[in-house]
Amino acid sequence: MAEVEAARGRGPSVAELVESLQSAIVAGDLVPNQRLIEADIATEYGASRGTVRAALSELTVEGLVERLPNRGARVRAVSAEEAVEITEVRGALEALCARKAAERITDGQAADLRALAGRMREAVAEGDRELYSECARALHAAILEISGQKTAAATIRRLRGQAAQFQFRLALQPGRPRALLPHHLEIIEAVCTHDGAAAAEAVLVHLGSVVEAIRATESQTVRG
Repeated sequence: MAEVEAARGRGPSVAELVESLQSAIVAGDLVPNQRLIEADIATEYGASRGTVRAALSELTVEGLVERLPNRGARVRAVSAEEAVEITEVRGALEALCARKAAERITDGQAADLRALAGRMREAVAEGDRELYSECARALHAAILEISGQKTAAATIRRLRGQAAQFQFRLALQPGRPRALLPHHLEIIEAVCTHDGAAAAEAVLVHLGSVVEAIRATESQTVRG
């Protein structure tokens, strides 16, 4: 029935399905090496098989999905070395966006970011890692939105999806939110006070710490 409705124009477009699958990969709902079966995706999202094939092809180009001969598509896994490179590229782009956000932010947007900072402090105080991760994602998304840098934002979202497996591994580490809180608060304060240089630097420091954490995690895995 879902495929019939999609064929009649009530299913998602290719762009909408791509966005939905990207979100699922970034959120960890679709994990590295997980098979992506066209029929299952069509049923779950109410899409036509043609739309699913087109969406998977686009995600393959973006580096989020890979196709294997005679085995179909699956979520692409990346190495720690590639995750480091991805995060370094993200750092350059997100620093640009933070600088632009500091230039463009309104009083209302600044109030929203400071309210988010309060929720992040509460999450750390209560030991709520899930809430902190949710707030961190909201912060990054807000800065991209405020910056108005649509091209950079699209690239960043794609890069984050490619390295999602490492993001979730790091998020589960004990004490990780407490370690990240000062970085996030510095980013928020710099953006809210229109200090573009400080905002860019704070982002580079933050994502530099993520790079070091990825390397440390991989080193522990190898020793284990």
